[in-house]
Amino acid sequence: MAAASVQSLTSGRQPDLALVSENDLPYEQDIQRNPGSTKPWLAYIEYKLQHGTIHEQAYIMERACIQLPRSYKLWKMYLRFRTKHIEKLNAAIFADEYRKVNALFERALILLNKMPRIWEMYLKFLMQQPLVTLTRHTFDRALRALPITQHNRIWALYKPFANSAEGLTAVKIWRRYMQVRPEDAEDFIELLVQVGLYTEAVKKYIDILNNPRFQSQNGKGHYELWSEMVDLLVEHAVEIETGHETGIDVERIIRSGIERFPDQKGKLWCGLATYWIRRGSFERARDVFEEGITTVMTVRDFTLIFDNYSEFEESIISALMEMATARAEKGEVDEAADFDLDIRIARFEHLMDRRPFLLNDVLLRQNPNNVTEWEKRVVLWGDNKEQIVQTYTDAIAAIKPKQAVGAFHQLWANYAKFYERGGDIRNARVIMEKAVKVPFKAVAELADMWIEWAELELRNENFDEAVKIMAKAVQAPKRSTVDYFDETLSPQQRVHKSWKLWSFYVDLVESVSTLEETKKVYERIFELRIATPQTVVNYANMLEERHYYEESFKIYERGLDLFSYPVAFELWNLYLTKAVDRKISIERLRDLFEQAVEDCPPKFAKVIYLMYGNLEEERGLARHAMRIYERATRAVSDEDRADMFNFYITKSASNFGLPSTRPIYERAIAALPDNEARDMCLKFADMEKRLGEIDRARAIFGHASQYCDPRTNPDFWSKWEQFEVQHGNEDTFKEMLRIKRSVQAQYNTDVSFIASQALARSRQQQQQQQQQQMEEGGGEGEVDQEVVDAMELLERQARAPAGFVASSEGIKGSVHTQAVEVVNPDAIDLDDMDE
Repeated sequence: MAAASVQSLTSGRQPDLALVSENDLPYEQDIQRNPGSTKPWLAYIEYKLQHGTIHEQAYIMERACIQLPRSYKLWKMYLRFRTKHIEKLNAAIFADEYRKVNALFERALILLNKMPRIWEMYLKFLMQQPLVTLTRHTFDRALRALPITQHNRIWALYKPFANSAEGLTAVKIWRRYMQVRPEDAEDFIELLVQVGLYTEAVKKYIDILNNPRFQSQNGKGHYELWSEMVDLLVEHAVEIETGHETGIDVERIIRSGIERFPDQKGKLWCGLATYWIRRGSFERARDVFEEGITTVMTVRDFTLIFDNYSEFEESIISALMEMATARAEKGEVDEAADFDLDIRIARFEHLMDRRPFLLNDVLLRQNPNNVTEWEKRVVLWGDNKEQIVQTYTDAIAAIKPKQAVGAFHQLWANYAKFYERGGDIRNARVIMEKAVKVPFKAVAELADMWIEWAELELRNENFDEAVKIMAKAVQAPKRSTVDYFDETLSPQQRVHKSWKLWSFYVDLVESVSTLEETKKVYERIFELRIATPQTVVNYANMLEERHYYEESFKIYERGLDLFSYPVAFELWNLYLTKAVDRKISIERLRDLFEQAVEDCPPKFAKVIYLMYGNLEEERGLARHAMRIYERATRAVSDEDRADMFNFYITKSASNFGLPSTRPIYERAIAALPDNEARDMCLKFADMEKRLGEIDRARAIFGHASQYCDPRTNPDFWSKWEQFEVQHGNEDTFKEMLRIKRSVQAQYNTDVSFIASQALARSRQQQQQQQQQQMEEGGGEGEVDQEVVDAMELLERQARAPAGFVASSEGIKGSVHTQAVEVVNPDAIDLDDMDE
């Protein structure tokens, strides 16, 4: 576009005829008729965009914007046209062309400075040019010109520009942006760290952490942000400015985190120590490590701090040793440096020696009531008596008896044993005297404590003193109504009902005192109603050993009054055994046995009845024993009844002969369940056979057959068959077979099911044979005939009697024969049967 044409347009002269053709006259006339309207200009521009040259198009747009300088639509069209024309040109090489367009934008913004779209176009165009300062100033002008509601559109371009600019320029821009969008502080902090402004980054972290309304755009929690700040403080400890001027107190910040985040104490203590190490304050770092390992509450935190502490000491020692080696190579001597190295080595060795104690401290801080850890601490001190005593003292002061974890009484006992091993019995007694007054968690602990005191005296051969201690321990009112399990009472109020305590007391008195004293203790146990079956047995055995047999029997009787079954069974067993061995009068023994079986449950009756019967056999009458065994068969449990009948039968046969057992067998068969009655019948039949009573044995077999299904009890029918073969005839054998069929029919209640199963098996067999025949090339009719023949053979074999042959042939064992003709299923003609 020529400068002359622009001058003519701006001076109001006629249009340049070189750029206006005859075809443009209609549009020129429309412009003249409507000078204040944009429509003729838009139509004119549209026409030129299709038929005009670039110069003509620019000329018309320039005239339109001069004619209507406030038209947003015309300016936007013109500016887009000019920017598109040079967008592919290099901004550095064609800087003049870009400046012309920049000037055009400036002209447009004179009257359209409230249009954000014009500003956006201008700013995007400037960002393509290497004009950082001009672009930044233009962004600032846009922010000043536009209302605040439109600023987000400018900042959407300004932020990428700032990030591309980098350095302090980016920081300055972001500082302004933070005033508008403080929620994007994390991105600002990231920029500050990249630039190296660590102090300002920490301040920004402090601002967002102190703002409870701040929400992380990246989904980070409060601790995560706080942890990032601490990491920044530690990593750049030297670069970050601290003090009152900046308001950054690193140690106070990290210590506040230690209080607020207890699960991260180990990491934070190590972070604080690392901060001082990087600042060069090694002594302060060592103090921090020491404070950390003596205050943390978990083994994990302790291990983390201790490992870092030991690595720190090792690194210092390594550095000093390298320096000492270098000096030695040069021949230099520095006694102060060598002494410092020796001190640090000794300090490191002391640290490693302290590790078990420090770890024990951690566990005790977790739970000062942990008795086991206190015991471990005592062991750690080895032979250091002063520290051992101090540890026991601290443990007793720290542990709450009701919350103790472990055997608290054992700690007291070990404390006393420590003095005992040193020969100081007086202090050991003082400790024991204090220990029995401790309100332990359970009565058993207090009882153990009294026993430990008595054993202390016994080890030092003070037997009388031990008895006095136990007498004091079990001291109680004449009639005590205290419940041993009443948790509302203290252990001291309930300890006199501890069986463990009385058991030790009575053993002690029995060992060192007279019989009368021992009997008093036992009687006191019975008075307090804390006697156990073991107490009864021990008391009776003691009297028996001293030949007080009648008194021992009375003790058993007292025990039987106290205890019911099943405990009473064990006492009766011992009592009756000892009474029988003592050979007291038979009448008295019978009375005892009658008492024993009177209320005896069936489960325990068998043993007592057998003892009773054996007594009668040895010292009484055999018929009395038989009556007892007969009573036993009714009194014992179902599981023992069959054994009892067998025993009864055996005894009756040995005393009165086999015929005397018949009524016993009959009653056994009637009383026992089917499976046991069957076995009893077989024994009964065998006995009758031995007596030669074949008919009676056959009748017994017939009676027992009702319990025996031929399919599930083939042994019974086999034995009956053998019996008939040996002792029967044709009629008896046929009768046996008839009974067998009758019983089988009785048990065969599901005929349709059995038939369907047989048919299914035959069909399956037929299909298999057909398949095999087809594979071999055989005929189908032959297979059918074979199946039919096989089924008929199986049916005939099922109807044929087993184990019986014609008399002319004799008995040849169990031979299966085929029935050729059956006239009546209830009568078998043996003449028609052949082998």
